[in-house]
Amino acid sequence: MTDRAPSSLSPRRAIAEVLVALTGIGLIVLAIVLTQSWLDHHLLPSFYLMRRWYVFLESSSRVALALLGLFLLLVARPRIGRLAAQRPSAVMAAAIAAVLAVGAGQLALTWLHPSTQWLLASIEPLRRPDPRLGWTFVPSREGHKSVGGRTISFAFDAAGYRVRSVNEPVDPGRPTIIFAGESVMLGEGLNWDETIPTQVGVLMDVQSANLAVHGYATDQSYLRVESELPRFQRPVALVTLFMTALLGRNLDDNRPHLGPGLIWLPAVPHARLMSLATLIVPYRRETTIDRGIAVTSEVLRTTGALATARGATPLIVVPQFNREDDFERTLRRRILDDPGLPYVFVEFDDGWRIPGDLHPNAPTARRIAMAIADRLRAIPTSGR
Repeated sequence: MTDRAPSSLSPRRAIAEVLVALTGIGLIVLAIVLTQSWLDHHLLPSFYLMRRWYVFLESSSRVALALLGLFLLLVARPRIGRLAAQRPSAVMAAAIAAVLAVGAGQLALTWLHPSTQWLLASIEPLRRPDPRLGWTFVPSREGHKSVGGRTISFAFDAAGYRVRSVNEPVDPGRPTIIFAGESVMLGEGLNWDETIPTQVGVLMDVQSANLAVHGYATDQSYLRVESELPRFQRPVALVTLFMTALLGRNLDDNRPHLGPGLIWLPAVPHARLMSLATLIVPYRRETTIDRGIAVTSEVLRTTGALATARGATPLIVVPQFNREDDFERTLRRRILDDPGLPYVFVEFDDGWRIPGDLHPNAPTARRIAMAIADRLRAIPTSGR
């Protein structure tokens, strides 16, 4: 009687081992080709993580990929092969379970976190949907939150500008320095008198108007300025905040956004799992980054043109939290220096954060405000 062929020679085992081996080899090759130069061309700096830690995580990920590839080749491959030969139904069940888990995860995320719901949650300062901008602050209200062990008050007038109190709205008839940006310019974690716009207004003895909104990209700030600037009868200056650490936000299309030529485009819906994966690994094609750089420069240039047309001084403030490295410097120069945009650069090494928070503290906001005021004083203005 002829003996049965050994399980190691079964087609099922051979196919399983080949697939696992190819996966392991692919991971090892991926770890080799993902050089720091390649990563810098596809992964942008992050405001939420210091650049040196970002680079460390990238290097650690490469090592992890290589180790996982070796594990699949040397340890998992024969075990999965034996399992496929002895219990093919178990392998099939695991594959089906994995597919179902992905589908269930997609459904759960769609239900729990549709679109930009995180920006519209019940978190102070409260926001509301806006069809053109994506979202704005709820006007004519005051809220409070605890940041860094302090209670912070957020008050907004009828126009949605941050003010000392609801009863002290911005007067569009007075000479005004207008500020546009996101949470750093708004003053997250800071009371009204500690914010950059307020401190510049005090230093310049001119009313300030804080148009910044949490989570805004550069094009959203421009759209808000475009709609609000005509309200001001005597604009003195328009100060816009930009950071290379927020450039990735300018590339997002899951919100109303501007394309090349500053054409307004509606939000593009994305699968929630894909959005989560992009958040964890923010890979961008090089052509996407180049287009984002060009659109960002165009937005900032046009923002300045809006100010100039009203007789106001345009200025971009560029705070750099933690020392700027070569990659960040290259981005800044491509976006601002190459097109000749006027800006003031303020760099911080350490001690700039609010305890337990990612935003600049009051002394840091003071330094930024002083840099803005010094630059504005050095430029003749016609709007006062």
